[in-house]
Amino acid sequence: MPNLLIVGSSNTDMVVSSPTLPRAGETLIGTDFLVNPGGKGANQAVAAARLGGRVTFVTRLGDDSFGRQTLAQHTAERIDTRYAELDENLPSGVALITVDAAGENTIVVALGANAALSPAQVDRVSEWSAFDYALTQLETPLATVAHLAARCRAAALPLVLNPAPAAALPDDLLDGLYLITPNETEAEVLTGVPVTDAASAARAAASLRARGVANVVVTLGARGAYLLTDEHDLLVAGRAVTAVDTTAAGDTFNGALVVALAEGADWPAAVAFANRAAALSVTRPGAQASVPHRHELT
Repeated sequence: MPNLLIVGSSNTDMVVSSPTLPRAGETLIGTDFLVNPGGKGANQAVAAARLGGRVTFVTRLGDDSFGRQTLAQHTAERIDTRYAELDENLPSGVALITVDAAGENTIVVALGANAALSPAQVDRVSEWSAFDYALTQLETPLATVAHLAARCRAAALPLVLNPAPAAALPDDLLDGLYLITPNETEAEVLTGVPVTDAASAARAAASLRARGVANVVVTLGARGAYLLTDEHDLLVAGRAVTAVDTTAAGDTFNGALVVALAEGADWPAAVAFANRAAALSVTRPGAQASVPHRHELT
């Protein structure tokens, strides 16, 4: 079983279903309302754990009912939370999510304690050599992400960066990064290349490689994912499904991808496995509730 270090956010998601997404100033009457565990880091940790990884999760929560409930949920998923911390001064992060009839969503996140996840908290991790891969995102401070990258370089630990939410990133963070996994929007923010198809994804991926990233996977939703490494330059096709809720699709993809890579799958097989997991997740409502288990992908 691969050993994975995941550093990132935990939120409580408050989800309203609506026939359409609201425009500015518009009030809509929604239908279902759900409160679910979420956050990009936590979603990826749950995905990796359900799909076969032994996950150690570094996160920061408020010392409140949301935070304590989240820790209990992580424990139930057999996630190692010894480096998770409860903050007495900040609330737990929350996300307000609207999902339309086509499964598309809008999300507003209040980071809360996620904004205080610090380099010092990362430094409390021990036995870096015990991990096969590390995975992180951008819902925690960029200084902490950069510090994690430095620690991973020093330990020769491959780091996967899911650059979400979209943000411009400094060259010194990208240079030497093992793998980056932007979606179309994130790839455009990082490179200035509008990504609309495989050809434009290839140009964005090449731009990221030119800035020092060793491997690039640009996710393209139902179309699949574009893979660029020293050995591979190709679109790995996705699966056509009827989407119900796309909230955690990218997180499921990333959790699945690191599991497959850590198990020794080659690049195309690892991306195909991640595509299958993400496709199944969008057929279900919710964030972590939609993440599949390993037996569902065999």
